[in-house]
Amino acid sequence: MSEHLASMNRVLKEEKQPGQTILVRQPCDIDTCDALIIPGGESTTISRILVNSGMHDAIRQRMKQNNIALMGTCAGCVILAKELSDTKADVRLLQAMDMQVERNAFGRQKESFEKSVEIKGFTTPFNAVFIRAPCITKVWGSCEVLATVEKEIVMARQNNYLALSFHPELTDDLRIHRYFLEML
Repeated sequence: MSEHLASMNRVLKEEKQPGQTILVRQPCDIDTCDALIIPGGESTTISRILVNSGMHDAIRQRMKQNNIALMGTCAGCVILAKELSDTKADVRLLQAMDMQVERNAFGRQKESFEKSVEIKGFTTPFNAVFIRAPCITKVWGSCEVLATVEKEIVMARQNNYLALSFHPELTDDLRIHRYFLEML
């Protein structure tokens, strides 16, 4: 989480954009946000925290009002999906994006890797960090694929929602955080 805060603070400073980044800890914090990044971690745990704290409902309310941008990285990508390939998983999804996600699709912790990824609209590849990464197994409706690794979808966008299988906050490359800011 602190890495996302640091990355967004750097983007705001470099772009000379007004704004403030905060660590969201309770539902009322969501009311003050124009955008929210749901970080990596463990999707079951993140889901429980969102539901038990009331933040799940607060985010869904803002989604209904169509006045919040969302970015989910790794486990956050899972949380943004409408469907999981593993129907037995105890994860309550935000159902923000027309996509299905498979958790840990690229393997466990020891199979973590970095890969140069071509992203639609970027002039040079992005060095993506994959840690117990999910993959987006299918998209439909207005959900657009922005990047793949081999044939696996690793980045998608739908309106003002952005899902990534990887961790852009673990690199010095701010292009994805800048792209997210431009979505506002």
